[in-house]
Amino acid sequence: MVRRKEECPVSVRENMRGGNGSVQITDFVYKAELYNSGRLFADITLAPGCGIGEHVHVGEEEIFVVTAGEVVYNDNGEEKVCKVGDVLICNDGEKHSIRNEGDVTASVTALIMLKPRIEEDEE
Repeated sequence: MVRRKEECPVSVRENMRGGNGSVQITDFVYKAELYNSGRLFADITLAPGCGIGEHVHVGEEEIFVVTAGEVVYNDNGEEKVCKVGDVLICNDGEKHSIRNEGDVTASVTALIMLKPRIEEDEE
């Protein structure tokens, strides 16, 4: 199967998680295609001055790969400037935010994986 770029669903979220401006999300796959192992695999585009506010991931892990521009990544309260190719990881129980303070559009590929649940029979 091939899903062409123009076939990928695109949504715009305003003030996502309390962040500034608009965030464009281009989903690479539909949630059902992640087979209950994840909830997001997408490109996130941040125009200058836009970002996603600080939030905690519970029962899941999020991984970003910077694919365009530069972003400021808040990693549990420590801010870091990240460039193309940098990998940003927010583990289960940790908090993060991301924003574009530059003059050009920035993008990250994002993957949110769900933490496996332990069934009572497995204990």
